[in-house]
Amino acid sequence: MNKLFGKKISIALLAIALGFARLWAEDIIVQKENDFAGLTPPVPIAVMGFTGAVAKALNFDLTVMGFKEVPAESAQYVLSGNNNGQVQGQLSSGKNVLLSKIYSGGSERVQAHRLADDVVLKLTGVNGIASTKIAFKGTSVRGEGEIYISDFDGYNRQAITQDNVIVAAPCWVPGHFALYYTSYKMGSPDIFYQNLSTAERRNFAHYGGMNSSAAVSPDGRRVAMVLSKSGSPDIFVCDADGSGLKQLSTTREASSPCWSPDGRWICFAARVAGRRALYKVPANGGQMERIPTSGISNPSEPDWSPDGKWIAFTAQMGSFSICVVPSSGGSATPLVEGEDPSWSPNSRTLVFVRRGSGGNRQLSLLDVPTKQVKDAARVSGSNSSNSQPSWAR
Repeated sequence: MNKLFGKKISIALLAIALGFARLWAEDIIVQKENDFAGLTPPVPIAVMGFTGAVAKALNFDLTVMGFKEVPAESAQYVLSGNNNGQVQGQLSSGKNVLLSKIYSGGSERVQAHRLADDVVLKLTGVNGIASTKIAFKGTSVRGEGEIYISDFDGYNRQAITQDNVIVAAPCWVPGHFALYYTSYKMGSPDIFYQNLSTAERRNFAHYGGMNSSAAVSPDGRRVAMVLSKSGSPDIFVCDADGSGLKQLSTTREASSPCWSPDGRWICFAARVAGRRALYKVPANGGQMERIPTSGISNPSEPDWSPDGKWIAFTAQMGSFSICVVPSSGGSATPLVEGEDPSWSPNSRTLVFVRRGSGGNRQLSLLDVPTKQVKDAARVSGSNSSNSQPSWAR
């Protein structure tokens, strides 16, 4: 074999190999990044052989992560298996088996969540959210309430306060099983810190006036909050031990602080010159900058996505709508009716509040690229409402 012929064969074999590699990659990768919000069609998947709570959990999990259950003949992927004592699943595309696994430990619902997360990771390269937690406020018809935590779909809820007073604005400490929240337990709106592993609870902020809306920095070392100790609600920041308190805004009405993922900025809503808008301010202090939300008025309740690309917020224009805008500002996109959004750890899904026909509030989950929505399980009780969700990250 001469060198030229051998080189041609090598090139041909390499081209064939690259071709197969490209076909394989195209076959299994759905998307690696969020496409434009609300404009991405869901990925058709057939789910076969599962029953009861496992089938229900898989449908919920996959729907809020960009998939849509369809008959096998219309599916791009097939997830088949059973749950006879333990969950067993196999993911395939045509004749290619992409994933085959048996799950054990925990309930069948827990095993189903782990299977859903494995499917999402295999097809998107992004970690799933089915094993994550949320915190929220549960309120009775009289206005008193408790802070709850639950699985991301609303199951396995647990009251972490039992004070029967007005509570508000739970916020997770990143990477820790701990919360900040506002409570009237001491008679005025104070911010409490609670370690959920040890049940340790302490009054974190007890200044004159309102103490509310704690937001913990991504590294857990600082806390932003709304205090009215200076006469009007404004944004303050301090160290996690409560020292070094510093006022960051001087508005007549500031609310809902949240952090940029790099910890350099704090975003919030404020009314300036009679007009409500989104603003950001350096976490160490400095000039406030307006974040434009073109096409949308009266924005509030912002939450910065963990990947840094988006800010989700509530727009009040007659009714309440969930919107997203690039974090640098620009054209805002309305997604669905609702309020008070909180991003999932993978920056794809939002948990938000949807008002029912009787006025009660319901937690729902929104897959941002496809706009698919599923309602979370509710705290039961006469006329109870669930609101102000915070997704653990």
